[in-house]
Amino acid sequence: MTHMPRFIPPSGDVAPAWAGELKAMMDAYQQAGGDPKVLELPQVATLVISANQVLVAHEIPGVHFEAESLPHGVRARIWVEPHTHLAQPVHLCFGLLPAEGIQEILADYEIGDHAQVRFLAHCSFPNAIKVEHRMQAHIRVGRQASLTYAEEHFHGPHGGTVVIPQAEVSVEEGGHFTTTFTLTRGRVGDLRLDYLVRVGAYGVTELVTKAYGKGEDTIHVREVVVLDGPGARGLTRTRIAVQDRAQSRVDTVTEGNAPGARGHMDCTEIVRGQAQASNNPLVIVRHDQAQVTHEAAIGTVNRKELETLMARGLSEDEAVDLIIRGMMR
Repeated sequence: MTHMPRFIPPSGDVAPAWAGELKAMMDAYQQAGGDPKVLELPQVATLVISANQVLVAHEIPGVHFEAESLPHGVRARIWVEPHTHLAQPVHLCFGLLPAEGIQEILADYEIGDHAQVRFLAHCSFPNAIKVEHRMQAHIRVGRQASLTYAEEHFHGPHGGTVVIPQAEVSVEEGGHFTTTFTLTRGRVGDLRLDYLVRVGAYGVTELVTKAYGKGEDTIHVREVVVLDGPGARGLTRTRIAVQDRAQSRVDTVTEGNAPGARGHMDCTEIVRGQAQASNNPLVIVRHDQAQVTHEAAIGTVNRKELETLMARGLSEDEAVDLIIRGMMR
């Protein structure tokens, strides 16, 4: 591992080979829902990776980055010192600008005991025709620490992106881990999300996944929450919409393995046209004082809501899109 370069502002003295790449990445970052101006603030920790190049790395007190380039991506370690409390979120930007290529991010996140931090990650593949993005993350949330991780994707209009986010998370005693994965801009392509979270005593986790598939998109979400400690809490919330010939499959597993453990799985899927959706919840309880519940709903949009919006001048497609995006929010 080598230490990352310090922050390189878009308006600063940047090598010509990087200047154009950084400008293009900032445009892609904006398409994914980010604000490039925030990345220039000195009080904001920032990491920007394009393909296998680290374009920006800005550390602040308590937040550190290490990384090395790989043939098709980057191996990174991101850690937050114990007792660090950040007013501003850490901003991450991952992307691949060419129409074809592979990006693999191998990331280790270490959140020290009693730290409190938020991460905003934007992943953008605006020109993807044949792009594969793999993210393999290992995350440790220390004792009484809190990590909120929001990840938003933009895949462009062509549906040529294969995205495989995988994460193994350990939440230690009294820790909190909340993650939101959002893929509702542009086409999904092929999404294969696979998360495993183990929660210790009195820890809490919440996993939220939102995806909107169209055309021939495919969505497969697999989330496993293992409540190993006494009083552990876990919640998965999945919101999926598919239309045209898109397909979605949601596999959720929650294990209650300790006294006072409580888990719940909540899945809603909307189906339009020739699309297909399935939900497969699995409940495992290994202690008589643990409790796990689930609820699932698959169907079309509410007809009354649809007619109300169409009466106000929206087309059926516009009304359906508005209802679905309202569900996503």
